[in-house]
Amino acid sequence: MVSSQNRNRGDGGSEEKKIEWRIPEWFKDIEQDDLIRLQYYHVELLRFNKKINLISANSMFDADLVHFADSIIAGRLILKDCKCKVIYDFGSGNGFPGLVMALLDKSREFVLVEADGRKAEFLKHVVSRLEFKHVRVEVARIENLPENSVECGVSRGLAQISRSLMMTRKIFKVGGRFYHVKGDHWTVELAGIPSQLCSVWEPALLGEYRLPMGSSHLAVVVTAKIERN
Repeated sequence: MVSSQNRNRGDGGSEEKKIEWRIPEWFKDIEQDDLIRLQYYHVELLRFNKKINLISANSMFDADLVHFADSIIAGRLILKDCKCKVIYDFGSGNGFPGLVMALLDKSREFVLVEADGRKAEFLKHVVSRLEFKHVRVEVARIENLPENSVECGVSRGLAQISRSLMMTRKIFKVGGRFYHVKGDHWTVELAGIPSQLCSVWEPALLGEYRLPMGSSHLAVVVTAKIERN
């Protein structure tokens, strides 16, 4: 397994752009075996991305920063707050943040929910190769999960908070907590939650954070279900 790869020069002889892998530098507390798992995940993500749209072309070269580091930092915030033994990752697709959270905490069960069959096969492939017995992939639409079956869920890049709450309103139990990993426009989404949804969900900021590089203020927003729909 290699830690970095180079993009071929174009016809014009432009400078090569290296695919970065800086996770060991940024997170020295992660054990070596888990660093190897993360790097394998990174390699397979880029390999599958050639055929399946898992991440954007803009984030391919610094996926270690915008996807892996983001999921590690946000995932730690969520795991510290969440007391549930089963955590759902809605619209998991590329596995962020659910697969990374599963690596950070092997004592809980993680359910990666993805409706797209090809993306689900990618998730199953990585889960199998990482030998994650505590992770399963559910090929289903979020809305079709059993009612009142979820106590804790996460999402990253699924949809705006309001739409995510509408999609999951029937599947969450009262008292359940839904964690939304958001970019630097999180305040706009939070302010845009309709008042009728706030009668069912109680939104709050769990925490802000920054990535190892860059100045954007990212955040985890948590919505607690306080009433049945």
